Amino acid sequence: MSKTLVKPQVLPKGALIMTLLSLATTIVSFVIMMGVTDISPTKQTTQIVIAANAVSILVLVYLSYATLRKLFLFKSKEKHRDLHTNLAIIFALIASIPSIIVACFSLVVLDSRLNSWINPENNQIIDMSIKAAQSYTEDNAQSLLTTTLSMAIDLDQRRMLYSLDRGAFANWLTYDADRNNLLGASLVKSNGEVVVSAQLVNDHTLPPPPLEALRSAAGDRPVLIPPGSTSLVGAIIKTQALPDLYLYTIRAVDSSALNNMRVMTDNNAEYQSLASNRRNTQIAYALLYIELTLLLLLTAVWTGIAVANRVVRPIRLLIGAASDVSTGNFDVSVPVRASDGDIGSLSHTFNNMVGQLKTQHHDLISAKDEIDERRRFTEAVLSGVTAGVISVNSHGDIAGLNRPAEQMLSIDGGEAIGKNLIDILPEIGAVFAAARENGRSSSRKQVSITRNGLARSFNVQITREDADTQNTSYVVTVDDITDLVAAHRSSAWADVARRIAHEIKNPLTPIQLSAERIRRRYGKVITEDREVFDQCTETIIRQVGDIGRMVDEFSEFARMPKPQLAPTDIRDVLRDASFLVEISNSQIRFQHDFADEPLVGNFDNRLLGQAFGNIIKNASEAIEAVVKAGTVEEGLILVRAASTGSSIIVEVLDNGKGLPAENRHQLLEPYVTTREKGTGLGLAIVKKIVEDHGGHLEMLDVPASFAGRGAMVRMTFPKLVEANAA
Repeated sequence: MSKTLVKPQVLPKGALIMTLLSLATTIVSFVIMMGVTDISPTKQTTQIVIAANAVSILVLVYLSYATLRKLFLFKSKEKHRDLHTNLAIIFALIASIPSIIVACFSLVVLDSRLNSWINPENNQIIDMSIKAAQSYTEDNAQSLLTTTLSMAIDLDQRRMLYSLDRGAFANWLTYDADRNNLLGASLVKSNGEVVVSAQLVNDHTLPPPPLEALRSAAGDRPVLIPPGSTSLVGAIIKTQALPDLYLYTIRAVDSSALNNMRVMTDNNAEYQSLASNRRNTQIAYALLYIELTLLLLLTAVWTGIAVANRVVRPIRLLIGAASDVSTGNFDVSVPVRASDGDIGSLSHTFNNMVGQLKTQHHDLISAKDEIDERRRFTEAVLSGVTAGVISVNSHGDIAGLNRPAEQMLSIDGGEAIGKNLIDILPEIGAVFAAARENGRSSSRKQVSITRNGLARSFNVQITREDADTQNTSYVVTVDDITDLVAAHRSSAWADVARRIAHEIKNPLTPIQLSAERIRRRYGKVITEDREVFDQCTETIIRQVGDIGRMVDEFSEFARMPKPQLAPTDIRDVLRDASFLVEISNSQIRFQHDFADEPLVGNFDNRLLGQAFGNIIKNASEAIEAVVKAGTVEEGLILVRAASTGSSIIVEVLDNGKGLPAENRHQLLEPYVTTREKGTGLGLAIVKKIVEDHGGHLEMLDVPASFAGRGAMVRMTFPKLVEANAA
């Protein structure tokens, strides 16, 4: 299955149109600012350029932001997009950094050039040049004014000539104008009409006197007429002798000097305009450079995206497919195009590799399913056996164990797995170490393991699974043979008890009868040491009685009768057994805590009463020991019975000396006792009676809420369901 690759759009149409408009704005603004068009870069024009480029920059900033935002959104949404985005960013940096440097350098150069142009020295030179040209013009105008005043005085002296002979007056005027190097001289009226004019020969077309100048000269003050667009200067003065007539004179000025003055004036105007528009010019060029940088940035980003779409696409497809394969998806393939070149070959190889991985993965899953099926079968088999089974690797670490092993060894399988066998089970670990050293394929040994103060016997068999000594593994089989050992021991002791009872009981009766006969026959005859005689015979009779009772216990243990079961309320049995002990131990306080409902089961009243009587009697004897020692002030025996589900639980608690902390379970075996005169058969008989009734016997410590140290014997019996229901 090929994956669809999402790629960012290179250049939207709207963005292209706005970018082209910004480019056109930049070009037009640059041409105007360079002054190569008919549009002069005046202050107003520069402000328009600034406004247009500012708007263009805002458009480009928006386009840049939108493009970069789409690029990074694409990066955050698409997997394996870093290479794509980074390539576009690299293109942008390559294009924008040099353009920024060039823009900054250009602005510095522009500022430097403006500083070199616009400075006080240049301003002073231009002012001096203009003043020099103006001084030349003013000198010529002043000379013309002086000449005109002189001619006006002469004209007043020849007013009679003007009145009598205007031709002669015109000749004089021509002579006087030529003598004073004038191009023209004439008498004009206030409306500009020429009355008399000097007849001079020249190539100039003399302009008429300006009416405004004539009006200005009416105030008896001479008026100078500047050159204007020609190289002529003029002067007008009102005559005194000739009313309402004005003398109008014209003189030529050096045209090159006038042209230079005009050029200097124009240059000064341009200089002043540039000086006043300097800040706007700098801003305009700065905006142009910024706009150019943004254009390059956008172009670079779009170019980078276009290149990335073509170059990075197959790489991203490979990365995405590899990521999917790493998550376990083998149904991916990378499309291969002929234009991809070496990357296409890599994609083809990758597809082949994924196909092989898919096949191998399928084979591995099949093998794993088969192994899991075998494991489940093995676990089912192991969970069905009663023996504990532990798997151990070559390093002695536990690889697995079944539920019976956890229960009989009192260990947590989850915590034990992975730990060394010697650390978890040192007793079995020692057997394992010995079996591994001897190199035999199978070893067997009986060990004793103590858990929670209870020692139990186990038959441990260690079997090697294979012959490879480097990576061999072992199976440890553990069987709890505690009850079997106890049964064998009880059977052996029962046989011994039967033989002892048979061998001892026969001579006991003759011995006792002989001692009694001697006491009766010779009791009256013996006068000396009579007390000694009576004491000896009494001792013989008493000891024979004790031995007889012991023989009876042996016989009772050896020939334990089968219980005669009948529905019985166990509360009645407990009351009778407790009463027999209570009347002979008045110094002990007895308490009963029985359930209100009947606790009926199939019991033998006599045997069960014997068992309860032995337990309560043992409790009273344990209390007597601590009372004599002064450890306890008052003895207390609590007998309680209750029903839980389908069982009846009977507990006998006392505040006596308690049970030993270790191997207390051995007290239930024959001939094991903690009392000096005990036979060690009482609890063994009790255990046998309880088990014959389908019950279970436990030797425990009293709970913390009970007064004193003490012991607690708990017996669990099956409850008669039919009777309970009735």
